[in-house]
Amino acid sequence: MRKKLICLLVAGCLPGIALADTTTGQIRALQAQLDALQKEVRRLQTQPPAKSATTPATTPATTPATTPATKLATKPAAAEPAAAPVDASSSAYGKAQATLTNDDVTAMKQQLAIQQLKVNSLEDAANTGPIAGLSVTGYIDPTYVYNRAQGSSSFLFANHESTGGYFNSTFGDLYLDIKKTFGVGPMAPSAEITLMPNRGNGITLLQNEHGQIGNNILNTAVVSVPLSATTTFVAGLMSSFGGYEVQQSNQMLTLTHNLLYDFSDPGSYIGLGANYSKGNWAWKFLLGNEQYRTNGAITQTGTNALGDPITTSNKVPTFTARADYTWSSALDIGASFNIGRQTLPSAINPTTGAVSYGVSGQAPSGFGTFFFSEADLTYLLADVQYNVELDYGQQQNAAFNGGQAQWYGVSLLAHRKFSLPGVGRMGATLRYDFLADSKNGGGGGGVALNGQGRDPYNGFGIGAGCFANAQASGGLGLQCKGSNRQDVALDLLFFPTGQITVKVEYRHDWANNKVFLRNDGSYSSSNDLLATQFIYSF
Repeated sequence: MRKKLICLLVAGCLPGIALADTTTGQIRALQAQLDALQKEVRRLQTQPPAKSATTPATTPATTPATTPATKLATKPAAAEPAAAPVDASSSAYGKAQATLTNDDVTAMKQQLAIQQLKVNSLEDAANTGPIAGLSVTGYIDPTYVYNRAQGSSSFLFANHESTGGYFNSTFGDLYLDIKKTFGVGPMAPSAEITLMPNRGNGITLLQNEHGQIGNNILNTAVVSVPLSATTTFVAGLMSSFGGYEVQQSNQMLTLTHNLLYDFSDPGSYIGLGANYSKGNWAWKFLLGNEQYRTNGAITQTGTNALGDPITTSNKVPTFTARADYTWSSALDIGASFNIGRQTLPSAINPTTGAVSYGVSGQAPSGFGTFFFSEADLTYLLADVQYNVELDYGQQQNAAFNGGQAQWYGVSLLAHRKFSLPGVGRMGATLRYDFLADSKNGGGGGGVALNGQGRDPYNGFGIGAGCFANAQASGGLGLQCKGSNRQDVALDLLFFPTGQITVKVEYRHDWANNKVFLRNDGSYSSSNDLLATQFIYSF
C-alpha cells in the first residue's frame, strides 16, 4: 500500500502541481516535496530484502531408508496462517512494513529524476525566461455619482473626457500596472507601464505640443536603472512629486480626490532624473518638459506674408525635486518644489493678424514662469492615519486678467479602521480642503478658466454676478476677483475581502462666489455629490 502511494505521488500528482503554477513559491514547494520523496526512497532502499516465499530443498548425498519414524520427522511443518487484512478504518491501517524490490527502487529513481528535470526547467523559465520578473496588477472601480448642481446621476467607468473635474477625476477606471524586472536582486533594472483612460485634471491629462488632448490610455511609463545601493536612474513619463495623495483608487481613503490634488499640485512629466536614499532621508530629482506635455510645447507668435503661423517653442525645461524624512516608523514628513516655464494659450485675430495670449487675451507673453512648493505629513499607526498638506503656487501671466496667478491651500485628512458585528472590517474617513485662487481673477496651476474667466463645473474663477455687471457697462470683468474654494468629504469604507473595497462618499463643495452652474442655467455658490464605488484589485 505504501509503495503504491509513493509511486502515485511521483508519477501522477507532481506533474499536475508543477504545471499548474510556475511561480517561485510553487517551484520551491515542489522541490521540497521531491527532496522528501528522495529521502524516503533512500530509507526504504537501506532496509533488508524480503525473504523468499519458498526455500529450495537440499539434495543429500545418500537417501536414508524410509521408516515411519523418519517420515514423521521429515514431514514439512505446517504453513503459518495468512495474516488477516487490516480494515481501512483501523488505526493499524497503512503501518505495515513496506517491501521494495530492486526494480521498484529503480523505477522510483527514474520518476524522481524526470520530476527533477521538470523542476529545473521551471526554475530556468522563472529566472531567465520571457516571463521572468513579469508582474501584472491593477484594479477596476466602477463608480456611481449623483451631482446635484448638474442634475446628473450615472455610472462612471472607463469613459474618456478631454476636460475633467473633481466629480469625474481619476476614479471609475480600469487601471493596469505592467512591470518587468530584468534579473534578480536590488541592482536589477526594471520597466513599468501603467494604463488608464485619459480623464480629469490629474496626471492623465496629457497634451501634445499644441495643447491638444486625445483619447490616450498611457498613464505612466518609467524605466529604473540602479546605479548603486543608494542611487537609481529613472526616465520616462512619471507622476509629479507633490502631495500626500496617490492616484490609485485602491490606495485612497476617500472616493474623490482632494482639491489640491485636482487643481493645485503639478501633473505628470516626461524627462529623466534620479532617486537617492540614505538613512532616514529619501530624495527625488527630475528634469523634463513642462507638466502635462508629451513633447516641447509651442505657442503662436504671428503669421508670415502668406498667412502661415509662426511659432516659438518652450525650450526652458522644468526642474522638480522632493525630499522625505522618516521621523519614525509611523511618521513621514515630505516637501517638494517645482520651477520652470509654462506655455499659455494663444489666438490670432483673423482680420488684423494680431496674436493674443492668455485666457482673456490680456497676457503680454505666450509664456510664464511657474513656481510651486508644498509640504506634507503622513502619520500611520495601526488602524489610524492622518494626512496634512500645505500648498503655494504662482504662475506669471496666467491669471484671468493677464497678471500673475497665485494660489495656496491646505488639505486635512483623518481615517480610522474598525470592525462592526455583522458587517466586519470597515473604515471611516473625514477630509477638509481649502484652496484660495482669487488674485487677478483666478487661474494658474490646474485651474482651467474659459474666455469669460469661469470654470462653472468645478467652481473657480469670477462670479457670474460680477461678470454680468461688468458686461453691462462694456467691460470684460477684468476687475473681478476669483473664487476661494472649500470642500468637506465623509467616506465609509467596507472591506468584505482582501481584493474588494466598497466606498460610499458624501461631499459638499462651496465657494465665496456663485460659480457652480446648475442644470436650470443659474449659478450657485455650493454643490453636493453622493457617490459609491466598487473596487476589485488583482
